[in-house]
Amino acid sequence: MNVQGQIKEYITNQPEPKRSDMQALHSIILESMPACKLWFLDGKNSEGKTVSNPNIGYGLQTIKYADGTTREFYQIGLSANTTGISVYILGIEDKKYLAKTYGKKIGKASVTGYCIKFKALKEIDPDILQAAIRYGVERVL
Repeated sequence: MNVQGQIKEYITNQPEPKRSDMQALHSIILESMPACKLWFLDGKNSEGKTVSNPNIGYGLQTIKYADGTTREFYQIGLSANTTGISVYILGIEDKKYLAKTYGKKIGKASVTGYCIKFKALKEIDPDILQAAIRYGVERVL
């Protein structure tokens, strides 16, 4: 199955209302990144063991590690979890930026160094979330 098929299946298999929220977020992210590379990580390691929640990735950036190695990875991530949904904005050097800039304005969400976590889309301001996503995209471009 191709990446778009995996993403569609992942979103479709979520219970409502999470499924509708995930579909809306998928559309919002694609609006901000119309020609981006899509990723789907099933949350399993090379031995087939589950190590994280599955997640959808958008965009492309090169991560540089302390030992000098590099790896391609996505810029924006979307994942369902037991309590709601997480949006990841990766590669931000200032770990306080998201919380400082968007934390008080976004609504009922937990905002950490690179993650915005919330129970349902109706509990946050989607315009503020989209602004945070745009920041994550534009910072890399």
